[in-house]
Amino acid sequence: MKHNIALAVFAAVLGASTIGASAADFAQTSTAQTLPQTGGKEIYNAVCSACHMPGGQGATGAGAYPALAGNEFVDSADSVIAWVLNGHKAMPPLGGVMDDAQVADVVNYVRHDLGNSFEGDTTAEDVAAVR
Repeated sequence: MKHNIALAVFAAVLGASTIGASAADFAQTSTAQTLPQTGGKEIYNAVCSACHMPGGQGATGAGAYPALAGNEFVDSADSVIAWVLNGHKAMPPLGGVMDDAQVADVVNYVRHDLGNSFEGDTTAEDVAAVR
């Protein structure tokens, strides 16, 4: 049930997005259990940028979406992993639609790009330990 709700949220967010992604980007087949995107930037652009904005600057409007760029919170890889997996407040849980490598990739992208340069790389094993 959570998996279906998360997919519905993604489809709704992407339908309203102006960054070029479409609900088709999240189309799942009966054999695919995770998002089709790979690589941190691709996953971020397809999933996260609709709320956190392409440059990670965050947004306010229908809700408050915190900036990820220049945000000391993302220094803690374990905290970012936990929020990606389990969601937080209005952010839906993504652990059911991303495998450990996808979560690690997007966590690394948020922590090392978007104007951030926090140390350390997150691995799929790190994600599995938090999961």
